Amino acid sequence: MREDSEKTAPGLLLAALGVVYGDIGTSPLYAFKESVGAHGAAVAPGAVIGLLSMIFWTITLIVSLKYVLLVMRADNHGEGGILALLALVLRQMPVAGRWRGAAIAVGLLGAAMFYGDSVITPAISVLSAVEGLQVVAPQLAPLVVPLTVTILIALFAVQRRGTERIGRVFGPVMLAWFAVLGALGAVRIAEHPSVLAALDPLYAIDFAWHAPGKTLAVMAAVFLAVTGSEALYADMGHFGARPIRVAWFWLVMPCLVLNYFGQGSLVLGDPQAAANPFFLLAPAWLQLPLVVLATAATVIASQAVISGAYSITSQAIKLGLLPRTTIEYTSKQEFGQIYVPLANWLLLAAVVALVLAFGSSSNLAAAYGIAVVLTMVVTTLGVAAVAHRRWDWSPARLAAVFVPLAALEAAFVAANGMKIAHGGWFPLALAAVLFVIFDTWTRGRELLDREREHSGLAPAQFLRSLAADPPPRIEGTAVFLSADSQVVPHALLHNLKHNRVLHERVILLSAVSEREPYVAPALAARVTDLGHGCHQVVVRRGFQDSYDIADIARLLREHHGFELDVERTSFFLSRETVLVGRAGGMAPWRKRLFAWLQRNAQPASDFFRIPPGRVIEIGAQVIL
Repeated sequence: MREDSEKTAPGLLLAALGVVYGDIGTSPLYAFKESVGAHGAAVAPGAVIGLLSMIFWTITLIVSLKYVLLVMRADNHGEGGILALLALVLRQMPVAGRWRGAAIAVGLLGAAMFYGDSVITPAISVLSAVEGLQVVAPQLAPLVVPLTVTILIALFAVQRRGTERIGRVFGPVMLAWFAVLGALGAVRIAEHPSVLAALDPLYAIDFAWHAPGKTLAVMAAVFLAVTGSEALYADMGHFGARPIRVAWFWLVMPCLVLNYFGQGSLVLGDPQAAANPFFLLAPAWLQLPLVVLATAATVIASQAVISGAYSITSQAIKLGLLPRTTIEYTSKQEFGQIYVPLANWLLLAAVVALVLAFGSSSNLAAAYGIAVVLTMVVTTLGVAAVAHRRWDWSPARLAAVFVPLAALEAAFVAANGMKIAHGGWFPLALAAVLFVIFDTWTRGRELLDREREHSGLAPAQFLRSLAADPPPRIEGTAVFLSADSQVVPHALLHNLKHNRVLHERVILLSAVSEREPYVAPALAARVTDLGHGCHQVVVRRGFQDSYDIADIARLLREHHGFELDVERTSFFLSRETVLVGRAGGMAPWRKRLFAWLQRNAQPASDFFRIPPGRVIEIGAQVIL
């Protein structure tokens, strides 16, 4: 993490603008329009003020108070995000206990919901920007969907090249975007300054009181103004909390509020402008450039969400929540810049399917929100657990802070729940599938570890048999990778059984995933001399640490004085095939799913980036 003096550097603030605020920064494209539409009949001046008041206070309570001032305190060694929070909560809890299982289930649900947001955000953002063409030239309306799909395909197609180069222009583009948002809004507010009355929360309360039948529908639309809040927390590890807070309070929030109030002022003067108040804020000569700028901003917003999906996939794999898949590193300088091909193409397929199925941002808005608000609820629960166990907050203080937040979010859950039948089912269905995969993989690995321990051989037993009947030794070093340091790898036993020889230097290497982002190099490995030319090496890796065997070898040499020459070592791996056998532990269909996931997981040799010419794989069958 950078020091605070560095965190306030203008370059870092600019970079934070380009990555962190893309999603919430493009919400003015559709949030106020959908709020007015949810109101139904012609919008009276009092209703406009009420809607603006609801938007302002939702932004203030959810983003400013909850995320910026509270949630970002719950960092996991500087890292944020739903999985980093889950790891932090688990570190505060006993290893065994009913609450631990519940915490894992809730955390997995939040992670699954995050992917639902990752699918809908690019679709609704880019589609809403391209729809500005209909304002500029109504005859171009048939081109909106094809052009949106083309932009999205191009966006996902360039992911393999990484974001390092285009990331340099993200900040300046978003700075221009927020400046335009604020300027357009300020000009319109000057025409109807009465909209500033919406800063009074009584107008929001009065609106809800006098239109109770419409309140939930309006709240669901108002909630669109805070989608993307989770990015503030998720991207904290890249920039630190201070730049994100400074950018929010001094630039992003003022410009967003100015633009929303400007849209309200426009609708007060011309109710017909409610059809697309964002683009109609601009004079006719500026509308086409605004469409271009909006499209660029939504591409940046989409890029941030896509990169977030890559990051959470990588974290989930290293935490043992997902099977291994290919992860490519797109920058030699920044380890966090990654590309996950499987996640990329699955996301693209889902995003394009959404655009083609829903056809407009208004239709997509019906599907947007439920996954986001459920992720927010999980974050609130996690931070409450941290406040209780780590910050030592009293019950009274916990209740004073988290009960109102929970009540507000419960209202938003109810409001967005009304969307389920109109498209909200899609992110829920996607999250349900992902939750089953998370849970099945986690439970399957527990059963597999138990089976290894039951049928395996402890290192002490192996060494005794080695001393009693030593096999012939051959020159060189052999590394046997093991998922469990308490059990001798199957590959070693099978090599001895069939080849009847042993290398003169044998290393039993296990990599243990820790529930923290980074492990200090001095604490990252334990090397034990077992005798008879055998060593046991247990490497501790955080969910942001590299698993590259070259990096591990460098770590062992520089910080633990243990030499491992990757280019002159033979690596023996067990390739386990899971067979569905006896009953118990997990439903048969889930065992078959686990077996399929295990069979299609990325080989350990690729995950550890072991040179192909140094790998020897030995098959083994395990019955669950």
